[in-house]
Amino acid sequence: MKKYPALILIIALGACISQGAAPHGGKENEANRLAREGADASKSQDYDKAVELLRKATDLDHKYATDLAAVYQQRGFNYAKDNRYPDAIADFDAALKLKPDDVRIYEQRAAIEMKVQEYDKALADYSAAIKLKPNDVKYYLYRSYIYELNGDTKNSMADTEKVLKMDPNNVEAKARKVRLEQRQAQNLELTPPPGASPKASPKGSPKRGHKQP
Repeated sequence: MKKYPALILIIALGACISQGAAPHGGKENEANRLAREGADASKSQDYDKAVELLRKATDLDHKYATDLAAVYQQRGFNYAKDNRYPDAIADFDAALKLKPDDVRIYEQRAAIEMKVQEYDKALADYSAAIKLKPNDVKYYLYRSYIYELNGDTKNSMADTEKVLKMDPNNVEAKARKVRLEQRQAQNLELTPPPGASPKASPKGSPKRGHKQP
């Protein structure tokens, strides 16, 4: 799963804060000061301090919420690299409360949820990502994989077909379709036809519960 560099977030964070650098009052001046210090802490990779400062800045002026969300993401990435998965998920949760329409946060949280085998939560996150970016095949691929993992052949096939409609030569989707078709064929072989009744016992065979003399 792709990860974008934390440096991009840091640059974006500094740019956003610079745009709001013209204070018009004491409260706004204080918020801007806190935000600038938070950006500096983020550049130094002191994410705990950055979160604290930008949380205070956001309390004073909500325009810094986007910057706070970016720092939560940065810290979440670091937690994930250190295998601190619950902490990473908690930071992505916090980021999504501030930026509920950011598809990248759903994708990153879903990746962690997959690592800790919380497949239903990952499924919900990829579904949210699909609503935000319905033409991005990778989210259908991720979701179809989880469906396949859960034995949900029908929904996995539906997502796989959507991928192949958008990208007919997608190698992963073509391979999954073959597997799913094989599984469907096996299920048909094992499932008795509707209305089928059990075969009659051979003539002279003992009835259930009857002991032979």
